[in-house]
Amino acid sequence: MKLGDKLRSLRAVEGSLRGLGRSMTQQELATAMKTEIGRGLSQAYLSQIENGARPHLTHTTRELLARFFRVYPGFLVDDPEGYTPGLQSELRAIDAKVDSWLFAGAEQFTADPVLQRALLTVAEHEDSRRAILLLAEILRTPELAERLGEVLYSGHHQNGGKQGSDHPPSAFSP
Repeated sequence: MKLGDKLRSLRAVEGSLRGLGRSMTQQELATAMKTEIGRGLSQAYLSQIENGARPHLTHTTRELLARFFRVYPGFLVDDPEGYTPGLQSELRAIDAKVDSWLFAGAEQFTADPVLQRALLTVAEHEDSRRAILLLAEILRTPELAERLGEVLYSGHHQNGGKQGSDHPPSAFSP
C-alpha cells in the first residue's frame, strides 16, 4: 500500500472514531492536529502526500502523523515492492483498529480514571480483540461474571485495598 493510501485510510478510521460517519477531510485533519498536538501540517501538504507528489516524509512529519493517529511511525512509509496485504493477518489489522478505538475512547473518560485505565489496559494487551471477545463470553455467563467479581473484590480487600503498585483500584471496589 502506498503512503497516500495509508493516510486516506487513517483519515477514514479517525472520522469513524470521532463519530463523523465519514472520513475526516484533509482540512479537518490539519486543524485537529494543530489543536490536539500543538503542531500540524497544512491541507496542501496533506494533499501532496496523498496524491503522491511527496512520496517520502521527513522524520518530523512522520512523527507528527504517527503521534496524531497513534500508529507506529514505520507504518507511514510505502510498503516494499512485492508486499501484499495478504501477508498481514486480517485479524491483526482489526486488532490495530480496536486498539485505536480503545485509546481514543480512554481519552473521553478522564473523569473516570478506573474506566480509563481499564480501556487502556485492554488496548495495551497483546491481543485486544481477543480480550474483548473474552469479556463478552464472561458476561454471557452471569454466574461466571458474578464469581469473578467476588474473587477480584475479595482479593482487593485481602491486600488492604491494594492490588499492587502497577494496578489501579478494582472497578469492583466500593
